[in-house]
Amino acid sequence: MEGIGAKAVSEPSVRPGRRRSTSQHELEAVAFELFEREGFDATTVDAIAKSAGIGRRTFFRYFESKNDVVWGSFTEQLDHMRERFAQRPADEPLMESVRAVVVEFNRVDPAEVPKHRRRMELILRVPALQAHSTLRYGDWRAVVAEYAAKRLGEKPAALRPQAIAYAALGVSLAAYEHWLAETDLQLCDVLDEALSELARGFVLG
Repeated sequence: MEGIGAKAVSEPSVRPGRRRSTSQHELEAVAFELFEREGFDATTVDAIAKSAGIGRRTFFRYFESKNDVVWGSFTEQLDHMRERFAQRPADEPLMESVRAVVVEFNRVDPAEVPKHRRRMELILRVPALQAHSTLRYGDWRAVVAEYAAKRLGEKPAALRPQAIAYAALGVSLAAYEHWLAETDLQLCDVLDEALSELARGFVLG
């Protein structure tokens, strides 16, 4: 895995005619172009940096590794997720709060849907990303478990908060897979349905 600890190399020259990328968003866009054209495995940090017109060391100011590019600003998004949980009514059923927050967490601008689909295809279907994704899933579950624990008056590591967090993640991943397979569906609609079923315990009838 390429990361901050990798051996430093000299800064490559800027590609002629291309403006230097100066933001995380721009660098991410360049990387996704390469992932789509060359494939994730074949794309290196050096290739991303060169295409963006920046040096390798500059790349690592924005992302710790190539894997992190795929996840974008996930840590910041989790902070927003915590904020949304804190805003839920105290008398709202716990699983209804989880459903509402997870659905809203996954809402993206319509113009960003194609990119979001490519992002999730990489996360869910590229073997090289699976170990890294496991760490990110753990961060996501921690946010849900913290909220569930607060509502239940238990510690986040207790069985019930952890079970809720794992169940919510599993249902969300199933919804994502279904969304990727059925291109005419809206992601938030699929998540809403799946998490509503989880809240009801998948009761038949």
